[in-house]
Amino acid sequence: MISLITVFQKRDWTNYVQQSLQYDFYHTWYYHSLIKDDEPILFVLHEGDDFIAFPLLKRKIPNSDLYDLTCVYGYTGPISNRRLDDLPAQMMDDFKSEFLHYLKGEKIVSVFSRLHPFFHQIPLMKHFEGVCDNGKVVILDLQLPLEEQRSKYQKRVLEKIRQLRRHGFEVKEAHSQHDISAFVAIYTENMIRIGATDFYLFNEEYFEDLLSSTEFDSKLLMVYHNGEPVCGSVIICTQNIVQAHLLGTRTDYFRDSPAKLLTDEISIIGRQLGMHYFNLGGGVGFKEDSLFLWKSAFSSKSLDFKSWRYIADLEKYNALVNEANIDPELNVDYFPLYRYHNPQAKLYS
Repeated sequence: MISLITVFQKRDWTNYVQQSLQYDFYHTWYYHSLIKDDEPILFVLHEGDDFIAFPLLKRKIPNSDLYDLTCVYGYTGPISNRRLDDLPAQMMDDFKSEFLHYLKGEKIVSVFSRLHPFFHQIPLMKHFEGVCDNGKVVILDLQLPLEEQRSKYQKRVLEKIRQLRRHGFEVKEAHSQHDISAFVAIYTENMIRIGATDFYLFNEEYFEDLLSSTEFDSKLLMVYHNGEPVCGSVIICTQNIVQAHLLGTRTDYFRDSPAKLLTDEISIIGRQLGMHYFNLGGGVGFKEDSLFLWKSAFSSKSLDFKSWRYIADLEKYNALVNEANIDPELNVDYFPLYRYHNPQAKLYS
């Protein structure tokens, strides 16, 4: 049996997520309810007592009667009440068949979804074409004793953290509206400095909503120096994983690197909250760039990160690429390619 749950069906969406063996806050109804431009859906296959649920965003392709699917910002992919690498082969075949039938009926040309590096989604997704390697994400194992974790930091990182503490930098959980406003200003300044697209910019209301959710445990942590907020992050805990969802540092303090102290403190708070892992994420655009190297200075432990890039209608996909005057052999890591020159496009890969 197939169900198509919309964002207006909060109870149904929430029930599927909470019954899943593994899920992250990126899968939740609340996180999807923050989306304003696209149409969140939860595609569900039920067979007996078991289900597979896949959250996605449906988008209109401009100047056409066609659509494509993408995912929210973060690590999503399918979830289930069973391990996805332990599903019956017939159920995985049925999921593929029903999903492809849905794509055809809804005139959906392509599908993009980041997959979750901690979950066992690949055996299911390999029933389709389009599973792509996207590098790695760095993780801290919070089940190790804290001092053993710190012994794995690069020497210069550990010394910088000690130096920051000596110079009066401190991390506190922030609660007030003033603190939220200060963080939004820091985060926005940070995104503008690195040349991020509008996709990575969020208003104050977004952060207020994120911090008020009852579906996951979210906190705003700020680094202060002489009482002044200089760095911050929204951390979110789901099941046994803590993540720094969004992080920013004031330009004037960038060279001090207070984010190093914040990262160490998040690992402490994560332990206190019973988390097993701290997912630091990867580099910009999934590359092993300077950001990835910065994160790797905390841990040599990483997980493979993959995405799913599926072309449901090759003829229409190629026609859209042609209409956009894009060379189909263009060497860019971007999907779907026909959105590449759209100034409102979001860099998904």
